[in-house]
Amino acid sequence: QVQLVEYGGGSVQPGGSLRLSCVVSGYTYSIYCMGWFRQAPGKEREYVGSAYVRSGSTFRSDSVKGQFSVSHNGQENAMYLQMSGLKPDDTGMYYCAADTRSNSGCEAETDFAYWGQGTQVTVSS
Repeated sequence: QVQLVEYGGGSVQPGGSLRLSCVVSGYTYSIYCMGWFRQAPGKEREYVGSAYVRSGSTFRSDSVKGQFSVSHNGQENAMYLQMSGLKPDDTGMYYCAADTRSNSGCEAETDFAYWGQGTQVTVSS
C-alpha cells in the first residue's frame, strides 16, 4: 500500500508564494509516477503537474507554466509544488497522487491509484 500526505497549504495574498509537499509512505519503492491536481470550488479537479520518479522528469499543465514548478526528492520520498505569483483563481484544494504502473500515463486522474486527502490553498486579499 501507498499513503500520501500533503503539507503546506494555507492562505496567501495575490502575488504570494507557497510550497506544497507530498510525503509518501508505505511501498515507496514501487512508485512510478506522482502528480498534483487541484479542484476549485464548483469546478472539476484538474491536472497541475507530475513527475516520473525514476527518471526525474517533471511536467506541468500549460495553465501553470511559468508560475508553478514540480520537483521530486527520492531520498525524502517527497514531491513538491512550488507556486509563485498566486492568483485568486489558484484557490482550491490541492491533491497529491501516485501510481505504481509503468505502462500507464502520468496526467489523467485515472492514471493514479493513490490519493492524498488534499491541502487547501486560498488566495485572497
